[in-house]
Amino acid sequence: MWTPSPSRAAASEMARFQSWAGERHGREFADYGELWQWSVDELDTFWADIWEFCGVIASKPYERVLASHEMPGTKWFEGAELNYAENLLAGHDPGETAVLHCSEVRELADLSWGELSAQVAAAAAGLRSLGVERGDRVVAYMPNIPETLVAFLATASLGATWSSAAPEFGARSVIDRFAQIEPKVFLAVDGYRHGGKDFDRSEIAAGILAELPSVEHAVLLGYLRDDADPAALGERGLSWEQLLALDPQGAAAPPRFEQVPFDHPLWVLYSSGTTGLPKAIVQGHGGILLEQLKKRLHLDLRRGDRMFWFTTTGWMMWNFLVGCLHSDAAIVLYDGSPAYPDISALWRLAERTGMTCMGVSAGLLASCEKAGIEPGREHDLSALRGVGSTGSPLSPESFRWVYEHVDEDTWLFSTSGGTDVCTAFVAGCPTLPVYEGELQCRALGCKVESWDEQGNSLLDEVGELVVTEPMPSMPLFLWSDETGERLRESYFSMYPGVWRHGDWIRITPRGGAVIYGRSDSTINRQGVRMGTSEIYRAAGSVEQVLDTLVVDVGGPGSGGALGDELRMILFVVLRDGVTLDDELTREIKARIREDCSPRHVPNEVRQIEQVPRTLSGKVLEVPVKRILMGVAPEQAASAESLVDPRALDYFIALAAELAAGAEKAPAAAG
Repeated sequence: MWTPSPSRAAASEMARFQSWAGERHGREFADYGELWQWSVDELDTFWADIWEFCGVIASKPYERVLASHEMPGTKWFEGAELNYAENLLAGHDPGETAVLHCSEVRELADLSWGELSAQVAAAAAGLRSLGVERGDRVVAYMPNIPETLVAFLATASLGATWSSAAPEFGARSVIDRFAQIEPKVFLAVDGYRHGGKDFDRSEIAAGILAELPSVEHAVLLGYLRDDADPAALGERGLSWEQLLALDPQGAAAPPRFEQVPFDHPLWVLYSSGTTGLPKAIVQGHGGILLEQLKKRLHLDLRRGDRMFWFTTTGWMMWNFLVGCLHSDAAIVLYDGSPAYPDISALWRLAERTGMTCMGVSAGLLASCEKAGIEPGREHDLSALRGVGSTGSPLSPESFRWVYEHVDEDTWLFSTSGGTDVCTAFVAGCPTLPVYEGELQCRALGCKVESWDEQGNSLLDEVGELVVTEPMPSMPLFLWSDETGERLRESYFSMYPGVWRHGDWIRITPRGGAVIYGRSDSTINRQGVRMGTSEIYRAAGSVEQVLDTLVVDVGGPGSGGALGDELRMILFVVLRDGVTLDDELTREIKARIREDCSPRHVPNEVRQIEQVPRTLSGKVLEVPVKRILMGVAPEQAASAESLVDPRALDYFIALAAELAAGAEKAPAAAG
């Protein structure tokens, strides 16, 4: 669909690194494929080259790149001491733009590198005055605005550990995340605006704080209202302005950067499974730094660029976007609805900010296509070199729409990765052509393969996405997982010593890839993953609901019973004598919206008589999902392993009727 011109490819950051590495090692890489193969075959050499090429700032050098290739437990760059925030803030022209930002609350504005550095110094001095030290946790219930970025960098500069959640998240979801890591400081906003509506979060923030006994100080930012009263957070409350003014002397000096080991915890992200609390994933200063420096090659970021990705602070793409500041590019922050006041909102933002790279979800591009807009004709997008997509597979129709209605000379790249590594396994490459429906390449240093159930590598066949060599941004550990059992169970139980991510992938003969969605039952909505256990907890809090099962099925290219329609369906078992009606459906959806997030409200709620379970009591989420996507029942689940094999009859009948185009579900099987 598109091929970079020879001059454009040669001028890219990827080509510059390819040439540099070739000269350094006395070899010539004919193309990206050879560069990738070298990067995974000679892992130690490749990551040492990224360190050197990108100019990592370290107060102590490393003794060796990699102690062993064994997973989990790999040790990277032992002996090195550095600071993530120092590497991000150092070496820039203080007068150049670092951040452009706007929201439904605020007009478009910008921050220079000098202003960003000064604000980080002030916030760090304030946190230090509150007693925050190396290893402490600072958490934020804040949106995608400059203050959140400043608070994160200030936290990192102190060697403390950061974690954030978007204010759209319900209280229980936030408590389930933050309570695990016992934070010392809690930051929050008084509310936010989305789709033209104001949402006051003062009471919810206070409720969250009440469930975090470890918090010693709480900071309230008046975002919706300038006069927001920090007393809403109780005796421990102070305003954002008060935080910045706590230590005027420290705030007036340049930021101070605590030097920490390469594997010192930088932040905690969350990725939910089907049982228990969300996994609290700990990633390190050095590992994240190296991975984000590498990503500037895949994004082709350079001085003067304007990098944007639509995200909230509850999604790893926020952390990913912040990492783009490791280049000389500026980033664009936006808080609000991508479809307000209409579906062209982000295209107008692209025009106003001179975006050079615009990252969005696959769902948003599909919505733009259905709305019939023509961004290339309606807006000045002359600065826009690339459009990125992630969160779910990008359909061939969306590929065509971008080239027909945005720009025929746009570099369109779809990526696929995960919160668990805070990066993409399969990514874009500015030197490669774009093929319809296909992700361009496997990322440098990331040995991705497609495996069958027996662990055989597949080419041009759908299999499990696995990573057979370690990556520096893989989790250091999961919080409160002292033995490492949950980490091994989450990623290494299916193939010991090999990372299994939980996606279906096909590696094409030309080295690209096609992603077919989740191979496990975690619910991924617009890139935000939430475990089914959280949804069950919310739905189960409705008095009439006894048992639940949720699946996210269908989607572009799935070829299943639900065709191209992506649908999240919640099945409920109700108390005797209760029938699901519109009122009860609304109550269940409202509870999920409030306790989980608006993104995870099911498209449908259906009543069943029993939830299918294995003899060990496990809910058959994946088998039900596979049946609804057209897999033969005998291939999806073993009848001998079920408490009652008849529990699958409803779903078998539903799959048949949906495939035949029926609009209503069959009567629930007994």
